[in-house]
Amino acid sequence: MKTLYLQLESGAAGDMLAAALLELVPDRAAALARLAAAMPPGVELHAARTTRGGLAGTLLDVSVHGEVEGRDHPDHHDHHHHHTTLAEVRGRIEALPLPDAVRADALAVFDSIAQAESKAHGEPVDHVHFHEVGSLDALADVACVCALMAELAPDRVLASPPNAGGGTVRCAHGVLPVPAPATANLLEGLPWRGDDPAAGELLTPTGAALLRRFVAGWGPMPCLRAGRAGVGLGHREIPGRANAVRAFLGEEPSAAAGGPNGRVCELLCNIDDMTGEDLALACDRLRGEPGALDVSLSPLQMKKGRPGHLLRVLCRPEAADALAAAALRGTSTIGVRRVDCTRYEMAREIRVEGGVRVKHSAGYGAAKTKPEADDRAARR
Repeated sequence: MKTLYLQLESGAAGDMLAAALLELVPDRAAALARLAAAMPPGVELHAARTTRGGLAGTLLDVSVHGEVEGRDHPDHHDHHHHHTTLAEVRGRIEALPLPDAVRADALAVFDSIAQAESKAHGEPVDHVHFHEVGSLDALADVACVCALMAELAPDRVLASPPNAGGGTVRCAHGVLPVPAPATANLLEGLPWRGDDPAAGELLTPTGAALLRRFVAGWGPMPCLRAGRAGVGLGHREIPGRANAVRAFLGEEPSAAAGGPNGRVCELLCNIDDMTGEDLALACDRLRGEPGALDVSLSPLQMKKGRPGHLLRVLCRPEAADALAAAALRGTSTIGVRRVDCTRYEMAREIRVEGGVRVKHSAGYGAAKTKPEADDRAARR
């Protein structure tokens, strides 16, 4: 499985993501020329190799009518002389000579930003003015990322939880806390952190919207074979920090290769003060949560000789946060432990044979067939 992994220790902006993806393309000069040809009139792209915090990578600049934007990030400058509506932005994107799928991704990214801005400022979406994210340089960043994602064509995109930074950011509305309101809205339901108050804004609305569009799972980097690496640099020099997005493109091992080919999380907690009935109900509810793979109980002897149970929830990494919260709500525990694991997964397929569902599994030199117990019981 071809997997793209984004390392977001210093957050992300549209230009940083585009630059990191550009470094993954075998012929970068040709890719940059194709992207430049798709830009709106008066917009030019410039890519140069430089360093941030001792880390070498690509810095992507956009010039608009001959003027290079001197920006920390494209989202929060207030020196543009006109505002644009969502309809105007959509019209500009529709006019770009891009494949339909790429154009659809770009439109979806700006739609999500508009929704976030609408919620942040308490006005209808069609009244939102993109004084912070609707400029031509932001549109160029989004179009580049969407086009490069299509060119690289990963089977899935994973990422570390982005670092939003800390402190405050100055924008057209004045000084706002980090993450900015629109960014915070775009992060709803996603894992993120903010561990550096001195860094200011590390994750912009455009960066957050692009991540929300493309990233399918969050967590540590999986095992990748023979991957390429790309580094996209931010415009700011941040003391003590390499202001960069790193991107890794490679193959996750398959069952045929003999290595681990899946990632799961174990959520664990010890419980000694719930009845059997309440525990059974909690387990049933957890099994019904999205992303839950298995829920089990094991007997324990706990402090003071008390009998107890170990509750174990096996789940997909992207569902771990929601399931941990569900376990805290649905049981008496006040803490849940998380263990991230790789695992060996056989390929599985459910077929209906003679009116009974049958699970066929294969991989690692083994093949197994098992009829569904409930279907067999229903036929008796």
